[in-house]
Amino acid sequence: MTSHRFDIARQGYVSLLDGRSTPHRSDTAAMVGARRRVHESGLFDPVFRAVADAAWPVPGSDLESNRPPMVLDAGAGTGHYLAATLAGSDELWGIGLDLSKFCARAIARGHPRAAAVVADVWRPLPIRTASVGAVLSVFSPRNIDEFARVLHPGGVLVVVTPNADHLGEIVGPMDMLGIADDKDRRLRSALGDRFEVIGEHPVAHRRELDAAGIGDLVSMGPSAFHRTADEIASAAAAMTEISGPCGVTVSVTVTVCRPTTGDHRRVSR
Repeated sequence: MTSHRFDIARQGYVSLLDGRSTPHRSDTAAMVGARRRVHESGLFDPVFRAVADAAWPVPGSDLESNRPPMVLDAGAGTGHYLAATLAGSDELWGIGLDLSKFCARAIARGHPRAAAVVADVWRPLPIRTASVGAVLSVFSPRNIDEFARVLHPGGVLVVVTPNADHLGEIVGPMDMLGIADDKDRRLRSALGDRFEVIGEHPVAHRRELDAAGIGDLVSMGPSAFHRTADEIASAAAAMTEISGPCGVTVSVTVTVCRPTTGDHRRVSR
């Protein structure tokens, strides 16, 4: 058996990328900075609470060895959702996994019981079979087969998806990517026979945002790959120049799923 060693970066994360190319783009430092400012503003606090509530109680990840309950945030971004979930209990530990090293740095700083890993969610996850009590997938890619493999039999998968009116006031004026009309159907199709939906919880509220806040909302997501920072700032300033701060709606659905009965998991790694 070959032994592998992975160094911990001085910023506190481990990179498990193997050098193979990927078609997926990872978040930049500027995107991570914008997301941190948005999350620290409290705009998504109701969603943080809904995700933490949906993940709780987290079952023990390995009852025989008495390991503590574990939460995996796959595509964790800055780690704010993972941190909110870990805050529910001093016994919880977490792993935040993201393709971006800048996200991993933020995750490592975000909570003392969160480990940060750079890895591709679309590839086999570097997680033991049946070893986590909850998997979070918040506005991120969903590797359903791997989620089913790593989850404890009594665990939960928590998925957050945007509703049609999410950020609806600024999508057009800011030339943002829209919400797919068939997102609900695609989620159900992806879950297939691996998971059953046990709850759906809509979360919605509205907040007045100034130009800087609107700019950060655009800059933290995939729309930032298609426009320069100056273009985003200019468009945000134009939105608020006459009427002042703009009301923006945060509207998502938190879907809670459990693994279906039967042995669908792959062989342990």
